[in-house]
Amino acid sequence: MNRTKPAETKLVICVWHPFTEWRPKPEMAEAIRNRWPEMRVLHLQNYDRLPEELPDTDIFVGYSLRAEQLKDGKNLKWIHSTAAGVAQLMYPELRDSEILVTNPSGIFSVPMAEHTMGLLLALARNFPDAVRQQDLARWSQQELWDKPQHLTELNGRVLLIVGYGSIGREVAKRAKAFDMRVRGVTRSGKSDGAHVEKIFARASLHEALQEADYVLIAAPETAETKQLIGAAEIANMKRGARLINVARGSLLDEGALIRALESGALGGAALDVANTEPLPAESPLWKAPNLMITPHTSGVSDRLWDRQTALLLELLERWFDGRDMFNRVDFERGY
Repeated sequence: MNRTKPAETKLVICVWHPFTEWRPKPEMAEAIRNRWPEMRVLHLQNYDRLPEELPDTDIFVGYSLRAEQLKDGKNLKWIHSTAAGVAQLMYPELRDSEILVTNPSGIFSVPMAEHTMGLLLALARNFPDAVRQQDLARWSQQELWDKPQHLTELNGRVLLIVGYGSIGREVAKRAKAFDMRVRGVTRSGKSDGAHVEKIFARASLHEALQEADYVLIAAPETAETKQLIGAAEIANMKRGARLINVARGSLLDEGALIRALESGALGGAALDVANTEPLPAESPLWKAPNLMITPHTSGVSDRLWDRQTALLLELLERWFDGRDMFNRVDFERGY
């Protein structure tokens, strides 16, 4: 791979998303210019000018670059995704090119872990129903207790983290502080075991599900993980167990989830992601019993772009110094 020197490098930052916090802050471009004044750094607010700027761009920083856009990037050597999920970049033209692809894996782990702990507590203590009763100015002590899912505790419960990566490890550290019994699932059955009782291989998922009181889906979106948790997997879970998805909507069979909630097979669930986002008003998920929905905010934090910028600066330092690049996307694995 031909690495460039700062003076001969053009870097383009370009993300537009309806949610404003997914758009890069001006401070990112300013930080790069301050570190390497000789570099050409362009921050585009939308995609209008991208076709004319791509042909001589060396480094592209953004959420997505489609196959037809890639054709314009004759000079591209490196794409840095501002999203940890890179399914949108897994097309043949990019896979077959020699372009390096990196992502910001790790920077979302702390806010997502804290968000997940909030969801675990909300399900155990039934905060959603308490808030609904508060809106009605109703003191609902008896009503909350009379629910089939009694108010319970997290300590001593088994939390199974399906996809035990950087997010899972941060969740495990916090869950251990609540005296939960934490287990993980990875493709190989191997990972850092500091905060878990046991790591299961993907092939043993059904076995792992059987003893879990809470199941957290935190695996990356790949061809292998689509519908990872469906009717068969939910049937393997304890009756009354709770399910949380902070990964991607495609990993969960939403129809099977709704049926399990309606029948009482699952005691509750929490979703931060959905197959279709924004979730349409007519989606049956809105009315599913004992389901808490947050609108894909688990990774959102007021520290997000500070972390994004720090990580990109470190990668740029390594790029110009000729050192190994971390957070490289493995096209074979899909993340």
